[in-house]
Amino acid sequence: MKLAGLTVAYWCVLMSAVLPIMCAGLAKWGMFTTPRRQGGYDNNLPRQWLARQTDWRARANAAQANSFEALPFFIGAVIIAHQLGASQLRLDVLAFLFVVLRLLYVMMYVADLATVRSVLWTLAFLVNITILFA
Repeated sequence: MKLAGLTVAYWCVLMSAVLPIMCAGLAKWGMFTTPRRQGGYDNNLPRQWLARQTDWRARANAAQANSFEALPFFIGAVIIAHQLGASQLRLDVLAFLFVVLRLLYVMMYVADLATVRSVLWTLAFLVNITILFA
């Protein structure tokens, strides 16, 4: 299936590329209007500011890093599967499943549900391997 010339799997690549940016936004949520001297977001030193965060903000930032780490393998798997002529429907379903699992992963990370988070990470990784060999 195609939408605007791209397959669902390629749209899922775009969604996966946006996911870490959403995680970063979540980590910064509500801190843009708080003055820096009171711990508000520091756009001059954003990485240092994020490194000082705790609790759910720190976990959202960690989810951002992990989402960036998962991205190259997913992009590569989708492109390789397309090039090798994988069933488009199967590829689209698997790519969509990967995105859903990664979204759930981020939610569990922020909620501090480590075991569920790890299970979701593993499932998404296995789905990515399945895409590669689709």
